[in-house]
Amino acid sequence: MVHVENATPAPLTDGSAPRIQVSPKAAMTMLHPMRAPLSQPLHSALQRRTLLLAALVTRPAAAATWWGQTLSDQPKNFIFGYGSLVNAASRAMTEGRPVPAIPARVSAELGFLRNWSDRSPSGFTALGLRRPHPGEAAQTINGVLYAVEGTDMARFDAREQGYARLPVPRDMIQPVSWQALPPTGEIWIYVPKRPGHAPGEALPLADPEFPLLQSYIDVVVEGALDYGEAYAREVLETTADWSRYWLNDRELARRPWVHDPRAGAIDALLGATAPAAALLVWRMFPERYAIRWSSERGR
Repeated sequence: MVHVENATPAPLTDGSAPRIQVSPKAAMTMLHPMRAPLSQPLHSALQRRTLLLAALVTRPAAAATWWGQTLSDQPKNFIFGYGSLVNAASRAMTEGRPVPAIPARVSAELGFLRNWSDRSPSGFTALGLRRPHPGEAAQTINGVLYAVEGTDMARFDAREQGYARLPVPRDMIQPVSWQALPPTGEIWIYVPKRPGHAPGEALPLADPEFPLLQSYIDVVVEGALDYGEAYAREVLETTADWSRYWLNDRELARRPWVHDPRAGAIDALLGATAPAAALLVWRMFPERYAIRWSSERGR
């Protein structure tokens, strides 16, 4: 029941039933009985409870919960690539996925130099590493460092048949950009190995049956150009054993710019960078190469 406040009978002027005058506040209470005013103590208690619940719901988590934590499953092995693996597209093709890498350089103290000494079963000579000859000094080797997916190196060893996987001490490799070396994990490099010899020793060089291929050189140089012209020039300058057995096997070799807009820049680098520049004149189109070296094949 609603208590009517300040109700007074209205004067009777027409013989009708008496009317009661009600204040606006009492009228609203009668129309909306559920909105009847709460007593002051109860209203204050409800306010305090509401504010407490809101504070509990919106209280933030501790600020230091995630600081210092790293992602799980961090890579444990890294490979230093110094040949075609410098090229991002070549890495993706080899690994079956995009593989990020950072540019890096291996110290001459590792005791190798980059050269043309890795014979591919398909019939060309790729880049490898060899030990210096007597009177020759080892060199720095620039390339890229990338992470191995998973922890099993066996599948990489199987893919790199004819190579030995050697560790690279951390004091013998340096990053060359704003990206730092990974703080943990093993760093590996693959070195060609012949049966009965130590890695990087007694390796064969290019010959008529296993020439240098311009298409392979393009892959390497284009990958290095992604890090700048100076980086690509460093690859050429620190590669030994360039050969006159040099086959220009580019697609549309007489108009290479149709398929490779960088062909002109690569040729300019080759022609201006020793020791490759001295052998560039021996680079031949397939038909001329076949005629020139046919007498030496099979010897």
